[in-house]
Amino acid sequence: MVFISGQVGVAPDGRLAADFRSQVEQAFANLEMALAAAGGSFENVTKMTVFLTDIANQIGIYREVRDRHLGTRPPPASTALGVAALAMPGMMFEVEAVAVLPA
Repeated sequence: MVFISGQVGVAPDGRLAADFRSQVEQAFANLEMALAAAGGSFENVTKMTVFLTDIANQIGIYREVRDRHLGTRPPPASTALGVAALAMPGMMFEVEAVAVLPA
C-alpha cells in the first residue's frame, strides 16, 4: 500500500497555479508523478480525499479533472471536504490518495 498526501497545485519550480482548475490539474500531475515513483498509476488508487476551499463552486471542476485522469474506470472511494484554508495563501485544492500496488 502507498499513502500519498499533500498534493497541491504547486509546480516543480515552486509556483502556485493561479486559478482553481490549474491548481487541480497541477495537483493531479503531481499525484501521477508520486504514484509513478512508487511503481503505480491511477489504476492502483483505491481511496482519495480532497480538500476544497469553496466546495459548492469547485466540486464540478474537480470531478471533471479527476475523471479525465482516472479514465473510464469508476472513481475510487472518495471524500471531499470543504475547508476554510490550506497551507499557503491562495491555495484552493489538495488531494491525498491510497494506492494498492501489485505484488
